[in-house]
Amino acid sequence: MTTEQGRDTTGTLYVVATPIGNLEDITYRAVRILGEVDLVAAEDTRHSRKLFARYGISKPLLSYHDHNEQQRQPELVERLQAGKNIALISDAGTPCIADPGYRLISSCHAEGITVVPIPGPSAVITALSAAGVSTERFAFEGYLPQRAKARADLFRQLNGEQRTLVFYETPHRLAATLADLVEIMGAERLLVVARELTKLYEEFFRGTTAEAVTRFQQNPARGELVLILPPSAQGPQMNVREALSKLLNESDLSRREAVKLIAKEYGLPSSDVYRESLSLTEEEESHE
Repeated sequence: MTTEQGRDTTGTLYVVATPIGNLEDITYRAVRILGEVDLVAAEDTRHSRKLFARYGISKPLLSYHDHNEQQRQPELVERLQAGKNIALISDAGTPCIADPGYRLISSCHAEGITVVPIPGPSAVITALSAAGVSTERFAFEGYLPQRAKARADLFRQLNGEQRTLVFYETPHRLAATLADLVEIMGAERLLVVARELTKLYEEFFRGTTAEAVTRFQQNPARGELVLILPPSAQGPQMNVREALSKLLNESDLSRREAVKLIAKEYGLPSSDVYRESLSLTEEEESHE
């Protein structure tokens, strides 16, 4: 038996996306591949058995998660080298998107083992598609830090970002996270909270960060959460040249540090901002 791109000498690793909630959200191709491979590496085998039972899949399951990834990886590579075809799945959605797996895939590429993606659900893309915000440019930051200081530091670093920001958060930390957003990014900043995606109680909250605090104080969130922050409507108040001049003249930052900050705030390549800083300096020296 051979699957797609299967080889007689070396097996293939299939990276298979599975439903994030509704079990009907799986492709025909994913069901077929899961039924054809020799082994399925799953984040939680108990969770995966429910999906397998729904579609009549009876294949060996091997646990592969954050805590045993280092030990399992050589074993899986060895099996692939021996000609076995393996599917990698996570608890929900697309493997390696804020989930374990990239080390195994990296090892496969290094060993010349074919890796085939089987696309499907992803909470990031699902949330963005129905959020009603600009998605021309976005940055996925994964799960927010658990510690309050690290989370606040991240928000300060991202404040002024001109791309739509996407985060994962847990219900029990949502209140603290919303309070940080109000303090650091402002009470009037637009926020979308996507909850229980594809499930019975799916919900999209759209409002200001301050309104989100009130809403989720009155009705605490349950289930998985995706937070979406479109760029501030106000945007930067100065152009790049003005912002550079102000920062260089009114702070103790080096040119390199100032360029890095401005490039991040305006979403520009550092090389472009650096050239602008040199031009600015030359212009100022010519007027002396």
